[in-house]
Amino acid sequence: MQFLPTSEQLELQRGVRDLLDARFPLEKLPAGFDAGVWADLAETGVFSLRTDLELGLADTVLVFEELGRACVPGPLVGTLLTAGRAEGPVTVVDAADSPLLVPHLDASASVLVLDGDAAWLSASSSLSGRAVAEPVDPLTPLHEVAEVPRGSELARGDAVARLRRDGALLTGALQVGIAARLTELAVGYAKEREQFGRTIGSFQAVKHLCADMFVRTELARVAVHAAAVTCDDESVGDAARAVAGAKLLADEAATVNSRSCVQVHGGMGFTWEVPVHFFLKRAWLHATEFGTADDHAEALAELL
Repeated sequence: MQFLPTSEQLELQRGVRDLLDARFPLEKLPAGFDAGVWADLAETGVFSLRTDLELGLADTVLVFEELGRACVPGPLVGTLLTAGRAEGPVTVVDAADSPLLVPHLDASASVLVLDGDAAWLSASSSLSGRAVAEPVDPLTPLHEVAEVPRGSELARGDAVARLRRDGALLTGALQVGIAARLTELAVGYAKEREQFGRTIGSFQAVKHLCADMFVRTELARVAVHAAAVTCDDESVGDAARAVAGAKLLADEAATVNSRSCVQVHGGMGFTWEVPVHFFLKRAWLHATEFGTADDHAEALAELL
């Protein structure tokens, strides 16, 4: 079993990074959802990796790391989970949530509804609700709806459990990308910012912060990659346990690195002029998707 990325997988990842660096630089983050970037991603095959290209999750998480690293807005996970069964962007909502908040409703063609052991697709046009005035992540608009009309059935039973599992893993990959980019931003700023006639990166406390960010990211990356390999070949181990552990580590890496990066940036870290806050708020949001830290900790405890 191959746990390290192959040269072809790394080339795939580099290609997506080059595309995002060119089409969605940090300066474009405040603009939010970009239909042109979305079309480029779809044309490149990002959302059809597992259908048209017949690649596994081990390849897919590498691509989703890059999407997280660029903080790309839009319904990424739902679109990939329903590739080949739905056209256009697809957002995800769990019917058990209260209040029922639907992200990216205006930008989505369909809504993937997870309801216990059932899942269905509903047209976004069939939903109506109130836009949330100040969502946690300014790049993820939310609508509060009373209910989601039942559409065409997509899956039941074990197939729904796999949708939830794969969704948690892909969200974990996004978190790894966020954690990695925050490490890059913190190190880059520490090398440039001067205080008392020295770059702040020369101070021991800042070095420790950046080193901890790097270690946290790499631990989460290894866990996510191992979980993806396990999902592709369950003879390797317990896929549910691997994903629960990976999501826990990835959420911690993204959320704690967010705070550390803000700290390295000092007072500037809290301002709109610095892009760090976009990653912080996205990390907070992803940490609530496809199970919270408590949910995955309880699941992990039961599986041990």
